[in-house]
Amino acid sequence: MLAALLYGREDLRLEEVAPPTPGPGEVVMRVGVATTCGTDLKVWRRGGHAKMLQLPTLFGHEAAGQIAALGEGVTGWQVGDRVVANNSAPCGECFFCKKHEFSLCTNLRFNNGTFAEYLKIPAPIVQHNLLPIPDDLPDALAALTEPLACVMHGAARSNVQPGDRVVILGDGAIGLMFVGVLKVWDPTVEIFLLGGNPSRLHIGEALGASKTFNYRQIEDVPGLVKSLTEGWGADVVVEATGVPSVWEMAIACARPGATVNLFGGCPRETTITVNTEQLHYSELTLKGVFHNTPLYVRQALALLASRALPFEHLISDERPLKQLEQAFCDMRDRKVIKVAMKP
Repeated sequence: MLAALLYGREDLRLEEVAPPTPGPGEVVMRVGVATTCGTDLKVWRRGGHAKMLQLPTLFGHEAAGQIAALGEGVTGWQVGDRVVANNSAPCGECFFCKKHEFSLCTNLRFNNGTFAEYLKIPAPIVQHNLLPIPDDLPDALAALTEPLACVMHGAARSNVQPGDRVVILGDGAIGLMFVGVLKVWDPTVEIFLLGGNPSRLHIGEALGASKTFNYRQIEDVPGLVKSLTEGWGADVVVEATGVPSVWEMAIACARPGATVNLFGGCPRETTITVNTEQLHYSELTLKGVFHNTPLYVRQALALLASRALPFEHLISDERPLKQLEQAFCDMRDRKVIKVAMKP
């Protein structure tokens, strides 16, 4: 089968590899659509990821399709079932799982390889995070389950209260999903979205942003936020870029007592500077939020199936797998948000 393998920094190769066969408890899925992701873009550009993969590796982690083969002992599924599989599953037994902190599971099982004709799904994911796709939900939207689950996990950890004013820094798919999730959860929340792409900012408005701003046209982003909030700063700030300087900007946008969700994953071993006086005397809550949990995987698929939000705006194009590298180049150049790749 044709599959994409990542060998290093911007070294992505399409190769013919043997199709997978399922072991006990495993499932093989025929990929219908695999969507590109900002995390995949960062991994492609940086040549690695702190947790999810080791090079060289099969690449990609968002997909939907049909079951092509069942391993020994798999029950409750049939060949031909339409399914979406999260890219991970917790063990359920470790220190963190027993505390229901599943995203911190010490044995978190990741799975990569969606940019291919077939994907083998490990037994823990089959057991915990393989879900049926509703009949009327297209594969391209179902494939958004994983990133949306991450966003819903992040939104739930952000301490947003009714009527809060929330600043979201970043107009990529994750930042735009945060807009939609927070607005559908509580319509009273006022959301200010900052990004650098006018068309993406328009999508942010369609998803529920109260006001949008092009940061390229603003000299002082924290000053703008304070002007929108009677001089205080935002109740909640969500950083969705993964750039250390923007992490610092997020903190500067926060009011005393605010929560700052540092959601975007930065390059390895990068650091930021925090003003200790502001952190202490303003009683800021700084949070790093990572990945998702089985609960939010299910809630994400349900939200997509409800069609309550126009998430189809996040899929800029549909292309054959052979154009995968060009899709990542276009993502890098901010010409597209997400691309639905078809084997």
